[in-house]
Amino acid sequence: MLPPPGEVLHFSEDPAITRFEPHVAATARQPEAYVWAVDAARAPDYWFPRQCPRALAWVASRTTAADRSLLGSTRVHAIEYGRLAEMRSVRLYAYRFAASPFRPFGAHAHAMVATEPVSPLGPPEPVGDLLALHEEAGIELRLMRNLWGFVDAVSTSSLGFSGIRLRNARPRPTELQA
Repeated sequence: MLPPPGEVLHFSEDPAITRFEPHVAATARQPEAYVWAVDAARAPDYWFPRQCPRALAWVASRTTAADRSLLGSTRVHAIEYGRLAEMRSVRLYAYRFAASPFRPFGAHAHAMVATEPVSPLGPPEPVGDLLALHEEAGIELRLMRNLWGFVDAVSTSSLGFSGIRLRNARPRPTELQA
């Protein structure tokens, strides 16, 4: 589920939104109100239940051969085993918008934002099987007991990296006491 050129997407578990109003998200680090969306490059970051913690890593132009070997693939998404049932059962919807009211947000343009209300181009589209989407896109989906080892390895590498909803991940493992 990717937007065509000239469009952006907003993913939601709510299929009844008819108009999106700018708002300050509860987890926002900035005071401005936005409507959030993503382009085709970042859409796969949101092929998950909303509250699902995930770590995403990909080969970037600056990625070294050594760091590429950390992945064994060009793009990897990781979730915890405890989230698999939710991943398989969630009903996720994509809202399509014209890209024109949106602008890139952040130093790495990880999202698109609009500062004015926007209406979808049509009704929301069911996203479907999230595991199949990953497979079709050639994105390796890894299941892990705990995300933090992967997060630490890829976030300090030359790979592209994003962590979403990591506050919902299992706690970092503690070292075994001797």
